[in-house]
Amino acid sequence: MATGSKYLSDFVLQMRIEEDALLIKPFQKAKQGSVVHRQFAAEECDREEARKRRFHLISMDAYERHKKFVHDYILYYGGKIEDFRRSGVNDKTDLDVIRENHRFLWNEEDEADMNWEKRLAKKYYDKLFKEYCIADLSRYKENKFGFRWRHEKEVISGKGQFSCGNKHCDETEGLKSWEVNFGYIEHGEKRNALVKLRLCPECSYKLNFHHR
Repeated sequence: MATGSKYLSDFVLQMRIEEDALLIKPFQKAKQGSVVHRQFAAEECDREEARKRRFHLISMDAYERHKKFVHDYILYYGGKIEDFRRSGVNDKTDLDVIRENHRFLWNEEDEADMNWEKRLAKKYYDKLFKEYCIADLSRYKENKFGFRWRHEKEVISGKGQFSCGNKHCDETEGLKSWEVNFGYIEHGEKRNALVKLRLCPECSYKLNFHHR
């Protein structure tokens, strides 16, 4: 009798399992127990932390990310922030490069061995207007003069052609054209150039101060 009851209960249990299996939809996920496994919870926590860190890094710009990585490196491996600061002693701007490699007049020898610094200076030189010069006459009593070519804004405004070519003078009346043999030393080499400039009477007097 006991054997028959056991057989009946096993049969009923099997039927219930089959009925439950028929009620499960193909896309339905298996039910989990009420208590989450410790390893599964730890993996989910790590995954969530990784998502948060990734989102935090993406929201930063490149410089902020760099500072964070440097800070984390120092925190984990030790050291000082001064060890990561680069020296700016040898830094140069485009203007510094142009000043170092500038030529008042470029010739074939100057263009023979061109590096990127010289090419940059030559590119700036090509944009200058070389019909009239702008003069610095502040040291005329010492017989020392400075000349440079005009740039685009000065050509548009008429500086050096329709107004006095002295950079400290804007006189427009009584202008006179002069041709000057400009002798100068450039990169240790003495050179000469014949330049033209337009000056007012007062600045013309300064230009010819030692020739009267």
